[in-house]
Amino acid sequence: MVEVTEVPKIAEDERGATHYFDTDRTGQFVMGYRKAGTANARHYHKELSQNKNPEILILMQGEITINWFDVRDQDIKGSCKAKAPAMVKVNAWAWHEVIADTDIIFLELNSLEDGSKDSFRI
Repeated sequence: MVEVTEVPKIAEDERGATHYFDTDRTGQFVMGYRKAGTANARHYHKELSQNKNPEILILMQGEITINWFDVRDQDIKGSCKAKAPAMVKVNAWAWHEVIADTDIIFLELNSLEDGSKDSFRI
């Protein structure tokens, strides 16, 4: 229900590294900065917004822990870690929380409106 993949590096030199990812999504995106130790998300999506199915987060800096469970069968659950640069995909019906293990910077490939239409708390 949650998938973490590395964002590929295409180049690196004395200036730093360059990474890339593909998306078919357009429109407004959300960029966030969170402090180490904070808990974020703590919700799930019901497939009401195309841009939340799956929810895609690009972790640009830092490290996170993602805890999740299937709201339809809470025996299906898990936890995983991601270290930037990474892409995190969260499927619909997965309640999830993102714990910032360090200060983080991320990009969500959805708008605030997408989130307000399709975010539910337990």
